[in-house]
Amino acid sequence: MPTLLKKALRKPTAADIVFLVKDGKDLTQIGLSEDEMAYVKKQHRDKQRVIVINRYKNLLVVVYGDLLGTLATRLESYRMRGDEAQSILNKALVERTVIFNIHASKEETMAFAEGMLLGNYQFVKYKKDGEKKGNMLKEIDVYDQQICDSDLEEVSVLSEAVCIARNWVNEPVSYLNAERFSDEMKKHCEAAGVKVEIFNKKKIESLKMGGLLAVNKGSIDPPTFTIMEWKPKNAINKKPYILVGKGVVYDTGGLSLKPSNFMDTMKCDMGGGAAVAGAMVAIAKNKLPVYVIGLVPATDNRPDGNAYAPGDVVHMHDGSTVEVLNTDAEGRMILADALSFAKQYKPELVIDAATLTGAAARAIGPLAMVGMQAKADKDFETLSRAGSTVHERIVEFPFWDEYKDMLKSTIADLKNIGGAEAGAITAGKFLEHFTDYPYIHLDIAAPAFLEKRDGYRGIGGTGVGVRLFYEFMKAKASE
Repeated sequence: MPTLLKKALRKPTAADIVFLVKDGKDLTQIGLSEDEMAYVKKQHRDKQRVIVINRYKNLLVVVYGDLLGTLATRLESYRMRGDEAQSILNKALVERTVIFNIHASKEETMAFAEGMLLGNYQFVKYKKDGEKKGNMLKEIDVYDQQICDSDLEEVSVLSEAVCIARNWVNEPVSYLNAERFSDEMKKHCEAAGVKVEIFNKKKIESLKMGGLLAVNKGSIDPPTFTIMEWKPKNAINKKPYILVGKGVVYDTGGLSLKPSNFMDTMKCDMGGGAAVAGAMVAIAKNKLPVYVIGLVPATDNRPDGNAYAPGDVVHMHDGSTVEVLNTDAEGRMILADALSFAKQYKPELVIDAATLTGAAARAIGPLAMVGMQAKADKDFETLSRAGSTVHERIVEFPFWDEYKDMLKSTIADLKNIGGAEAGAITAGKFLEHFTDYPYIHLDIAAPAFLEKRDGYRGIGGTGVGVRLFYEFMKAKASE
């Protein structure tokens, strides 16, 4: 059940209250006793930014915001403090709280609420009955004259979409195979007003999507290809923006088998697909006036008797032939067919998101994603700004044509891997081969799944990409 976020119509009195302040003068508006005031000031001098006063009948949480720094860094600090505040309230078994803005901008208050909502997420579906209740915090009210109901609805919808994506990433393949994933995307997207079509294996075969079919050969479950379309009457663009997400619901590496400890978290290999579908839900529910299409090819990658093998030559959707040298480079095989399929829409721009390479993860770790672009300089700048705003940052890697040479094959049009070096870039160059439009590639391998809790991003699936895509489309709508 999503956490309820709504506007408070009057000043809170005896409730469990979170006060947003920035300096000592703000404390005079809270109604603290002399001892409480002295305690808060001492804690703040000791560099505490989230300070708790337990009045036994209720809790007061005083949150100090930053006075300096860029807007992006201030917003992120508010999200992190929102997460810290929800953790304190949950430990105290608080079910309802009020955010009382004493001294924060509208954007800062909204970021704080967003941090509380996202930090309050838990995946407890498989816990025993006594632990399924999870966090107690069910309702957050906001007392701020600058904020209206529609502002709270927007952040609430977006946070819920992130949590839907997190649920998908956290689900094991024993539940979420390709068909179930497509059904889940269809259910949530259609409820938001998105038109959805799912291609089954027979349709995929008729379209000659050889990359998706090759990866699926080792599985007893059929592949799917999901198309999600949001085309409002007031859309600002005639040609669609297309989001493409990798939907490998589980990756063993195929015959190029991963070591077992590298396989432990591979239920997350559909994080790109989850980000695309989650973003489509948020875009449609908040009625952004942009024409957007989401494409998600989905399968698992297993080493069954008929699995595709190193040395195979695969005929792709666009007619290209690919020499397979590593079956663990499967994400690019299924994405290539989707990128080729996207050509029929004559898109304004295509962005893909994929947990694609360990090389990207090793290069920059979980603090950002790797990005590359072809013929999309301005849109890449807009996307990067959106990433900074929501703190889903992008590090641009070079995309020089010389990297294509590492993909040359002696028997086919190209190989599915390059050499030992520049693996994230050669993976991107492989995908670029199947495009003829402005294109941005995002490798989210590191930030899509966390094995250690990181603030409001949580542990396990993070839903990274949902907020980034939403903020980007919102920016395009306002141009």
